[in-house]
Amino acid sequence: MQLIESVMRVRAAFAARCGQGGAKALVALCLIGAPALAGVLPEDRADVLVHRYQGGGMTISGPSVLVRKKVGDNFSLSANYYEDMISSASIDVKLSASPYKENRKQEGFSVDYLHGKSTYTAGYIHSKEPDYTSNTAYYSISQDMFGDLTTVTMSYRRGWDNVFRDIKNPATGRLANDPTFHQQADHRGYSLALSQILTRNAILNLNYEALTDQGYLANPYRKIRYFDPAVTGKDFTLADQIYPGTRTSNAASAAFKYFLPYRAAVTGQYRYFRDTWGIVGHTAELDYTQPAFGHWIFDGSIRFYRQNAATFYSDLFPRANYSNFMARDRELAAFHSLTLGIGASYEFHVPRAPWINKSSLNFHYDQLMINYSDFRNALFAGQDGFSAGNEPLYRLNAGILQAFVSIWF
Repeated sequence: MQLIESVMRVRAAFAARCGQGGAKALVALCLIGAPALAGVLPEDRADVLVHRYQGGGMTISGPSVLVRKKVGDNFSLSANYYEDMISSASIDVKLSASPYKENRKQEGFSVDYLHGKSTYTAGYIHSKEPDYTSNTAYYSISQDMFGDLTTVTMSYRRGWDNVFRDIKNPATGRLANDPTFHQQADHRGYSLALSQILTRNAILNLNYEALTDQGYLANPYRKIRYFDPAVTGKDFTLADQIYPGTRTSNAASAAFKYFLPYRAAVTGQYRYFRDTWGIVGHTAELDYTQPAFGHWIFDGSIRFYRQNAATFYSDLFPRANYSNFMARDRELAAFHSLTLGIGASYEFHVPRAPWINKSSLNFHYDQLMINYSDFRNALFAGQDGFSAGNEPLYRLNAGILQAFVSIWF
């Protein structure tokens, strides 16, 4: 799978359920989690992508460009530009804030150094939007061994985030950073991956990662709500969230790819996640890839995810100051999701361009469906006979479309 495609698929799905702050961190992690294969430098290539996510009251779209070029026999350089144009807001933000429009821009670069059967990768990513900036540095080393049948990769990343909160300037009516609010967060990630060729038709990939986060880990626009019968109609009052200042998570995954006799491939994946906030998540995915008609490659996927709620999460707290930590972010609720994906890739040659070795045109569409077990649509409170805590459970349906062109030169 193309690097730019895999990052976009994961980011868009994650943004749908986790909000923009979590998605930013995941983009960096995806880039780290897909290092170059040891012993072989990545091919010279360029990718130009456009993406669009729509669902849950939000629309996210924009371009991305990735260029990779070898320098001599031992170095490969890459640069990436990515942009999000975001409009409206998710349901839990709408409860306490107004819809908005903003742009997020991200630049990144990396260098791969090949020495024998070892590949060293280092890179940096900078992301900026009006109320959030993030900087991530990462490093990885991959080593081939046992006759190139085994590849071991170790990675480390370090991230620094600055969190702001936009408020409307009463004089101009425009949004600007609240001068009384500025928070910071620090992130560290460690991963160990093993790729093993089992037979001529089978490959096994194992991965373990540990993440630690410290600082401001909440969303400044989201609020908790607690029961308050004095508020006529809605029966609840909003208050600021209170998050722990630290979070540690561990995840282990396995992927088995088998190449079928008729030039197709099937991949099964499973991932287990657990953190110190009490969340346990399970992801299972099945992918099928089929070349056809000489120049076409078709693929389909089905992904299932399930998690329980964080220990300090509640859709409606019984009273103010109920506990030391309180949150109502959707990503901390209990839910399960199903994602169905289809894609197609067409390989072609550009006439009168001998410097282009090959090209491909790619399309991919995901339909994401999330059902929440304990997160309700509080916007219905006081309407149609719904009282606080009895609103309908929230469901999210989103479409994620990507189209991009790749050229190898």
